[in-house]
Amino acid sequence: MAEYIHVGKSVTKIDSLGLAAGMEKFTDDFPTEDTLHCAILYSPHAHADIMDLDTKAALEMEGVVDVLHFKNVSRVLHTTAGQGYPEPSPYDTVLFDRKVRFIGDRIALVAAESREIAVEALKKISVEYKVLEPLFDIEKAMNPSAPRIHGDEEHVEIPVAYRPEVNLAAEVEIAFGDLEEGFSEADFTEEHTYTMQAASHCAIEPHAALAFFDARGRLVIITTTQVPFHVRRIVSRVLDIPLHSIRVIKPRIGGGFGGKQEVILEPLVALVAWRNKRASRIVLSRREVFVSSRTRHAMRIRLKTGAREDGSITALEMDALMNAGAYGTHALTVLSNTGSKVLPLFNKIDHLTFTGKSVYTNLPIGGAYRGYGATQGYFAFNQQIDMIARRAGQDLLEYCKRWHIQEGETSDVFRALGEGKKGVSQTIKSCRLSECIDRGAAAIDWYEKRGKQLKSGNDRVKGMGLAIAMQGSGIPQVDMASASMKMNDDGSFNLLIGATDIGTGSDTILAQIAAEVLCIPMEKIIVLSSDTDTTPFDTGAYASSTTYISGSAVEKCARNIKARIITAASQILGLEEEDLSLDMEKVTAPKSGQQVTYEQIALSTLYSRDQLQIQAQASYVSQESPPPFIAQFAEVDVDEKTGRIYVVKFISAVDCGQPINPVLVEGQVEGAVVNGISYALWEDYIYNSSGKMLNPRFWDYKIYTALDLPEMKTIVVGSFEETHPFGAKSVAEIAINGPAPAIANAVYDAVGVRMFDTPFTPEKVWRKMRS
Repeated sequence: MAEYIHVGKSVTKIDSLGLAAGMEKFTDDFPTEDTLHCAILYSPHAHADIMDLDTKAALEMEGVVDVLHFKNVSRVLHTTAGQGYPEPSPYDTVLFDRKVRFIGDRIALVAAESREIAVEALKKISVEYKVLEPLFDIEKAMNPSAPRIHGDEEHVEIPVAYRPEVNLAAEVEIAFGDLEEGFSEADFTEEHTYTMQAASHCAIEPHAALAFFDARGRLVIITTTQVPFHVRRIVSRVLDIPLHSIRVIKPRIGGGFGGKQEVILEPLVALVAWRNKRASRIVLSRREVFVSSRTRHAMRIRLKTGAREDGSITALEMDALMNAGAYGTHALTVLSNTGSKVLPLFNKIDHLTFTGKSVYTNLPIGGAYRGYGATQGYFAFNQQIDMIARRAGQDLLEYCKRWHIQEGETSDVFRALGEGKKGVSQTIKSCRLSECIDRGAAAIDWYEKRGKQLKSGNDRVKGMGLAIAMQGSGIPQVDMASASMKMNDDGSFNLLIGATDIGTGSDTILAQIAAEVLCIPMEKIIVLSSDTDTTPFDTGAYASSTTYISGSAVEKCARNIKARIITAASQILGLEEEDLSLDMEKVTAPKSGQQVTYEQIALSTLYSRDQLQIQAQASYVSQESPPPFIAQFAEVDVDEKTGRIYVVKFISAVDCGQPINPVLVEGQVEGAVVNGISYALWEDYIYNSSGKMLNPRFWDYKIYTALDLPEMKTIVVGSFEETHPFGAKSVAEIAINGPAPAIANAVYDAVGVRMFDTPFTPEKVWRKMRS
């Protein structure tokens, strides 16, 4: 690998001191004058028609300024999914409807002089319901007798399967070869059903938004979003406000993980401000975030594999049934990812089908969540691989190294089921998965502990499990990022990027890339990001796209600036451009020894000679989505008396290309691992028979804390992805895919029971052992 100045170095995050000192601002930190505070009335019924709604008593309360509901707000169908345009999610949502579709669905909003008055006024709103039969079971959702959740007006903007008359929000199907022939060639089959539950993103900062008018009467929205440009477009459309009259700003964010890829609160505060010509603000409570924002999609997967005695897989049939919840945000794309991010990993299966359906129910809404469907698919796939290797008498590590996709290879799944435009295929140009497997196994002492059922204390038995995965780096031919730069008098540079830093450190990563190209210290890059007025367009922080897509745009922009600097230096020095090169903060002529500093170039071009502003812009759209790879190893102790699983050690060996900032890579991997372990063992949405969530607070919804962490180690296995200027690939999502299957495989290694349903609570494990 090349030796870099900044790339590959663990540079301190540029916002770290401000965050530590409490100087960086989050959405609710921004002061506004004469502000209306908003509170939302939610449905107590899972499925009901609103027969009448009376807000008179609420409006008569002192301090209440406005009440919004279906009678006074236009019914504009849209999706809240912040995706590309036209969105692949169905247009099945309005701000306020005559029908409610889950407990927690929106009925009305009160805007008042204080939050306390607004909450009290909600109690004054009288609602008459006609309660309808609810639908909670995804297996019954498409039955002819099932309650219909959406009507005929709902539709999709692109030509994909959508049948609301049978509660079908999305459908996917691909097939290669002949399944019947493939299974007839098998010496044995494995066929199992796996389920994964809904889960909350648990970002520490709840969803929040505020809106106000600037000095020229334009609407400004500050919000906890991952997708500011999508927010602007959707708010403009839903409220019929000219897009040029709207400015969206994303400040610091206290975690996103996909949950803030939705446009939920922004149209509400914008509408209150627009109607009343006053600032408006809303911050969700933790209960509201759990119930009325978004969740990971619950999913059932049936996976059947046929294999020969040597372990070669002759056929694979995967069927996924996903719970969209009450609305279909991300219903198609999450479902597609369950196949598209998983099935190419073993690309030598000749006979394969993937079928999937996403169905409506009267439960909280699924949405984007780190892993984005791949998490559910890998839970099934990795357990099945473990079973096949065991039955075939194969060493699991060697088995995976033999059959996983390699450099120079492709998969038909890329073309048929990729997230980008149909017909897009790609060849793997960087893959160090085999090395990841070897190095991870050595770090966890795999062969010394695997299959030994070693005792750890009186009642604990040790087990070892492996999971492997690939993901992607943006959506090819869809995701686009832009960057612009200008040179200042002192030779510093303003870097303007639409990319959204949601705590990942992307502002720092992109500054490192720019500083590397221009041969300047990091402090000479002044970053401004995520403001639709001042920064160029970026699709946003999702699909593991920022380092790869936005980073490529920044590199391209910086090279354009570099060319302009050399042109100016050539004129100052009277030398040919090809004789000049960049050194730290200066342009030099190696042959003659002449040089001119960036500051001298800036002062000359701004004030003296051939005056101009040295500036540039660039955009980038990728033609492919190079996958990172990971091998994850779990060492667990299982208590044979109680069924409790203790994760003792967890190793992740990841190939993310050239890491731009190794410490930030480790942070992304280990954050995802903790998220994945917590999801595998503890997290769950618990409903009563009426569809009401019973545990919408951290007291009852358990997540991992610092006290629960196992020993963790991240091994960064370097490769070079030739489609990125510095060889980088993504890393933000991939590590969440391995904990659940790795732990499940480790439990089997310890006590001989298979865990097909998450979370792996002590009760489930205990019952499995007893059965």
